[in-house]
Amino acid sequence: MTLFAETALLPDGWAENVRFEWGADGVLARVEPGGSDAGAERAKGPVVPGMPNLHSHAFQRAMAGLAETPQGGDSFWTWRETMYGFVRRIDPEMMYAVAAQLYVEMLRAGYTSVAEFHYVHHDRDGTPYDDRCVMSEAVLAAGAEAGIAVTLLPVLYQASGFGGTPPTSAQARFINRTDDFLTMVAELRRRHPEKVIGVAPHSIRAVPEDALREVVAGQSLVHIHIAEQVREVEECVAWSGKRSVEWLLDTVEVDGRWCLVHATHMTAAERERVAASGAVAGLCLTTEANLGDGIFPFAEYAGAWGIGSDSHISVSPIEELRWLEYGQRLVHRRRGVAPGGAALWRAALAGGARAVGGNVGALRPGARADLLVLRDDLPALWGKRGDTLLDAAIFAGNENPVRDVAVAGRWVVRDGHHHGEEAIFAAYRKAVSG
Repeated sequence: MTLFAETALLPDGWAENVRFEWGADGVLARVEPGGSDAGAERAKGPVVPGMPNLHSHAFQRAMAGLAETPQGGDSFWTWRETMYGFVRRIDPEMMYAVAAQLYVEMLRAGYTSVAEFHYVHHDRDGTPYDDRCVMSEAVLAAGAEAGIAVTLLPVLYQASGFGGTPPTSAQARFINRTDDFLTMVAELRRRHPEKVIGVAPHSIRAVPEDALREVVAGQSLVHIHIAEQVREVEECVAWSGKRSVEWLLDTVEVDGRWCLVHATHMTAAERERVAASGAVAGLCLTTEANLGDGIFPFAEYAGAWGIGSDSHISVSPIEELRWLEYGQRLVHRRRGVAPGGAALWRAALAGGARAVGGNVGALRPGARADLLVLRDDLPALWGKRGDTLLDAAIFAGNENPVRDVAVAGRWVVRDGHHHGEEAIFAAYRKAVSG
């Protein structure tokens, strides 16, 4: 396949008249600025790398909007009870239908890969399915149907609180013994050697220390929820005498293999240690705002980071980045806390690529051909080029600027429409109406 773009965002910056070539493997073989358009398809707008989504709970897309009527003392913790009630409805067929619909929406918005933090493993009463991988298989099949690249992160969940407090009945679908969990992960890797499959100890409150040490040993990709809520940090201090991030850094080797999802409530010392470790901070701005978690100290943080849509109250990388900058402007009461929308896009690409474990996030030879063609004919983008175009896309409009999307060189969205959107939406309607 050969694509010609009048302008494209390459690792060294914007370039003109770029010729892209890739083969059947979906890997970019040639990226040539100042190239010829002979025999090539011409992109109908500027070309940029597709965005990795580093944190997703796919099933929660179907409950978006169902927990917005305030309860007494409404908080993350009351929202969680609503989510637990919703979990009781899900079977493998519903998981597949909801995930496929979500992934179509992600692709249309510009996400081309997703790290699926997957913790619903068992039947409704907590009994393991005959095939312990069946729910994971539903997620992977949904990704294949939609055409998005899924990094699967099976979640280990064992306790309801710090110190190994027994799980509640509402958490029964999540619970695995460590040996059963590792066996499941090994089986998924055997079945899907082409997939990136990491591990995700849910949180330090849900995974006792011995299990945490065992499950992360030798893994190449590890994600964990951490310091999302003040209450979690306070309970960790009461249990261990240390804050959540501090305890994790003191207990296991946190390095570039790790993604610390949220990491909202950190001291200056914790921020410095996380940045020095090489771990990626996984920021999920719309979910963190929706749940009242707090605001990540972005202006004070010098490490790697990426974005995720988490509970999918919104499915838009543009909205995540806008919230990131606007939240900082409100906290610091000044503009330009980040160096522009284009710089945010580049940084989110780099951190997200590391968190999903793929050679993505940059249009260069050897990388997967995940790319977006933007609609520069929109009023908000008309006449703008280069970084100003991305600045405008993020801060100056609410109309989706993504025209076409390719994942591994395969066009999955054309003129804003996904090739399977009607059938996938029909299956979704049936599943959530049942």
